[in-house]
Amino acid sequence: MGRFSVDLLLGNKRDMILAQEGSLPLEKVRKVQCRGVVDPGATRLVLPETVVKQLGLPSVGEIQVRYADQRTLKRARVEDVWLLLQGREGTFNASVEPDRTDALVGAIVLEDLDFLVDCTTQTLHPRDPNWIISVAE
Repeated sequence: MGRFSVDLLLGNKRDMILAQEGSLPLEKVRKVQCRGVVDPGATRLVLPETVVKQLGLPSVGEIQVRYADQRTLKRARVEDVWLLLQGREGTFNASVEPDRTDALVGAIVLEDLDFLVDCTTQTLHPRDPNWIISVAE
């Protein structure tokens, strides 16, 4: 599967809720523009530790990560990561990588936002341009 870069806007969902309630000024909501790598072979959202600190996301435990070379390590897990990608938004959990410089966007994020990956053109396409479709049987 092909890997390619995209632009992301990441935010602290808890800050956003406080701002909606009027408890936090809108300009205090922590957000970060970030470069992301789309990798449909990866599972989850992975964030650089520097971004996690900028967003003020607390660790809520650990997650075991298996890398492509089959190594496994425990990494911090954060939640309430708001993500905006090509006009579609969602809230996700993420693992934290201390030495990473870009975010990694895996299959769970792509599926939740209903994107199809075109590895030939290295682009994302919404399955439907107007809706995120949820399939139910």
